[in-house]
Amino acid sequence: MPCVADWLNNPFSIVQGIFAQNVPNSDWEKKVTEYFKEKLKENNATNWVPSLNDVPVHYLKPNSLVKFRCMVQDMFDPEFYMGVYETVDPNTNARVLHFGKYRDVAECGPQQEIDMNSSQTVTSERQTFYCVPVPGESAWVKEAYISASQARVSPSTSYTPSRHKRSYEEDEDMDLHPSKQKEQHMGSGGDIHGCVEPKRLETEASAGHHLISPNCSPPLDLNFPLPGEKGPACLVKVYESWDSFKVNDVLEVYGILSVDPVLSIVNNEESSALDPMECMDTAEEQRVHSPPASLVPRIHVILAQKLQHINPLLPACLNEEESKTFVSNFMSELSPVRAELLGFLTHALLGDSLAAEYLILHLISTVYARRDVLPLGKFTVNLSGCPRNSIFTEHIYRIIQQLVPASYRLQMTIENMNHSRFIPHKDYTANRLVSGVLQLASNTSLVVDETQLEQGQLDTTGVHNVTALGNLITWQKVDYDFNYHQMEFPCNINVLITSEGRSLLPSDCQVHLQPQIIPPNMEEYMNSLLTAVLPSVLNKFRIYLSLLRLLDYSISDEVTKAVEEDFVEMRKNDPESITADDLHRTLLVARFLSLSAGQTTLSRERWLRAKQLEALRKARLQQQKCVNGNEL
Repeated sequence: MPCVADWLNNPFSIVQGIFAQNVPNSDWEKKVTEYFKEKLKENNATNWVPSLNDVPVHYLKPNSLVKFRCMVQDMFDPEFYMGVYETVDPNTNARVLHFGKYRDVAECGPQQEIDMNSSQTVTSERQTFYCVPVPGESAWVKEAYISASQARVSPSTSYTPSRHKRSYEEDEDMDLHPSKQKEQHMGSGGDIHGCVEPKRLETEASAGHHLISPNCSPPLDLNFPLPGEKGPACLVKVYESWDSFKVNDVLEVYGILSVDPVLSIVNNEESSALDPMECMDTAEEQRVHSPPASLVPRIHVILAQKLQHINPLLPACLNEEESKTFVSNFMSELSPVRAELLGFLTHALLGDSLAAEYLILHLISTVYARRDVLPLGKFTVNLSGCPRNSIFTEHIYRIIQQLVPASYRLQMTIENMNHSRFIPHKDYTANRLVSGVLQLASNTSLVVDETQLEQGQLDTTGVHNVTALGNLITWQKVDYDFNYHQMEFPCNINVLITSEGRSLLPSDCQVHLQPQIIPPNMEEYMNSLLTAVLPSVLNKFRIYLSLLRLLDYSISDEVTKAVEEDFVEMRKNDPESITADDLHRTLLVARFLSLSAGQTTLSRERWLRAKQLEALRKARLQQQKCVNGNEL
């Protein structure tokens, strides 16, 4: 049987073995998937696979097995490739069958040519996803995945020095000297002149390689949704069930790394012997869809799965038997964890325990269903009464960043509103979806800091951005701009708005901050909070917030009837102040209050506690309104 080094370092040898044993039977593809699936089930085997999230590309061996934790930022058009092809030796007429799956470049021996007219040729289809690291992924998440990794990589196990040098220098050379960029393509009807130069597998990619003027090519935009993001973008080639994935899904993919320098080559006009009518791609599209492999590596997917969450402290799938043990053990100690978290957040919110309660409910909220266009379970909190132009809001965000797996702080300044790109839009010239700040993965925490807002004029872009933020909060959707029409992309983003007075943006719940302590040095006070909490306790907070989002919840018929009667009674006593919206909000508070205590069904006790919290919150708003003489 092959050893670990074989399936990790040289997966092609495994694929070749299975292909050779099973051809012409088409079952070989399924057997390859099954083989790697079984291998990865072995004890901690997934930790042996090097991750592109942790390891620089040049440390990884080309054509080795790698994994990548990513978000699907864009989907390119499907491409055709030669799934099976035949080579012939012109001297001896000997014929050999090869597989083209998991490859970008067709391989054949020095004395062999590809027989384009062979009856054995099988044309197959694959889908290409443009994937980026999960936007706003927290540093503690990255660190935890790195520390769990048992992959062994070093520069010495990567390219040989000459190969390493070639892949980078040639890419750079090609950018500067397009006249050197040549490539032979396996286009149907093209002449095959031996196999001295590698052949591209995509028949459709053989069209449209245009000259890029020297020194005029702008640097490649890796299209990350958030500014300042780092990490590799990858072209992920998917062979099976690609219909089950969609834009903004978070995936973990296992596949074969392809960084062949030939992928960076673009034909110049002189070397192109193709029919101009076939050149459908623009130079810009070619540049975006075939970027240098050293910058944007390719992964040919053997296994891919959607991730329920990206918290490395939790089991990846909570339905498995081992995971259930983990969940039940954690749930048994939930009460002290909640109490500690409440105390921690109370200190962070300057002694305001009511605001801390609502912050916990907000952090475990999630859209659990949609009724027509209405997203159920969203719980956007507006924390008003925040000190203006203070470092307070920045530190609140830093604390949230330490608790949740992915987050982003959006400073709502006139400058940002007018000049940032919030809404993704389609660039038809490059045939790609240009990302925007609101292209985020599910369960990302978005902290909108409105305390930064000053007087000024919003331009057209600013108005569109504020409208998009409002739609995200109200409907949990972002309308991507496709020029001639808009396309709705549903999302599940937790939005917390920090503001002085009542926010300009809509929210489900406004909580006015009432500080009980005013620290003489805010910076020192907030920093000491994080340093004082033990790493083991911080990890419990992280598990608590991620796990409770994933729990199921229900309300029994008996409790539903009791709640309805209670609502009718409340309306009788005070018809003016109790509305259907109030009932909906109190039910939401009761839902998350129950879940925060580890209860998956609503009890009478939790319902009464939810009513009590809502009464305290409203009384505080009323009191503030009286003090200020206007509505917050």
